[in-house]
Amino acid sequence: MKIVLAYSGGLDTSVLLSWIKDTYGNAEMIAFCANIGQEDELKGLEKKAKKTGASKIYIDDLQEEFARDFIYPMLRAGAIYEGQYFLGTSIARPLIAKRMVEIAKAEGADAIAHGATGKGNDQVRFELTAAALAPELQIIAPWRDERYRKDFPGRQAMIDYCAAKGIPVQASAKKPYSMDRNLLHISYEAGILEDPWYDSFDLKNREYFTTLSVLPEDAPDKPEYVTLEFVKGDCVAVNGKQLTPLQVMKTLNKIGGKHGVGRVDMVENRFVGMKSRGVYETPGGSILHYAHRQMESLTMDREVMHQRDGFIPKYAELVYNGFWYAPERLALQAYVEESQKNVTGTVRVKLYKGGLYVAGRKSPFSMYNPHIATMEADPTKAYNQDDATGFIRLNGLRLRVNSTVNGAANLEKLKG
Repeated sequence: MKIVLAYSGGLDTSVLLSWIKDTYGNAEMIAFCANIGQEDELKGLEKKAKKTGASKIYIDDLQEEFARDFIYPMLRAGAIYEGQYFLGTSIARPLIAKRMVEIAKAEGADAIAHGATGKGNDQVRFELTAAALAPELQIIAPWRDERYRKDFPGRQAMIDYCAAKGIPVQASAKKPYSMDRNLLHISYEAGILEDPWYDSFDLKNREYFTTLSVLPEDAPDKPEYVTLEFVKGDCVAVNGKQLTPLQVMKTLNKIGGKHGVGRVDMVENRFVGMKSRGVYETPGGSILHYAHRQMESLTMDREVMHQRDGFIPKYAELVYNGFWYAPERLALQAYVEESQKNVTGTVRVKLYKGGLYVAGRKSPFSMYNPHIATMEADPTKAYNQDDATGFIRLNGLRLRVNSTVNGAANLEKLKG
């Protein structure tokens, strides 16, 4: 049997690689690690994977694809889950799973395997992607296998297993939280964060939750201005310099992190039904999301904007729940692309102590007409204030009719 495993080289996936190999009859294990911006975690992976039992390892740099084909389309949709979460982990999973499927097909593998737990969202995201792209592949999810849970009831059992097998890992029995990092964000959950009263913004946590950004108190005392240029909803330049999507993300992560923007601590609703607490750093993504909205406010038709805004929660939910390749997400994306055709121009944003503030926006497609909006006399005569009388009267017609029919009852309600 040949199996492609999503592999990071950490304690969990090192144990998984060896355990799956043994459990499935000395299966041929092909490790796959996606470089999506986790940086230091990629060092020494090839040697470690082969020593652990892999016959081959793929370490693919998917950062540009991640930024261009996953982060950017999602940002064009204005997606944010439950009003706070920028979907950093969620949007990475369909890309990783897609590449796993491609490798499995190229290698003639029978199955793909992942280390997502049976309590989380990632298991759903990986497997729904596989269902959409390669339903013939078998899925191996050890955390849903009672044998695996019996062998490894805790982290110490994993450490002991690696020691007995001579598997090279650096781990301790105690870890204050779990982390997941990529180009868009870093997330922290579990451990000390399982108490929702625990203050992740406390200054004593500087060493814990400041991988991509500083705490607001540690940000510079002077604001910084950053200018973003958009073409059809995509940021193509920062501070006048033309950049690829990947370069935009890296540049804004650095700038935003310096000023402590994009820090979120929330309790969210997982797809599997439970609530979980997560802390997120999304400096570049938060700047892009904010600036993109400012550009839309200037260039989008009111009804198109309101209609698109109406399905932002649904779009975000589809990403969060793992339905990136579902037909309904693709259909919503088509509307998004149409809505973005004039979202072109420049936005200037001020960053200060964790805050984002608009400092100007302009566009050749601006729908804002100062002559119409002015409180002074309109030299173009484009808007006749007398017309508002009929407009209000027509919109009030049903209210007057309702009052005629239900006036007495309405008055009683007002009294209390």
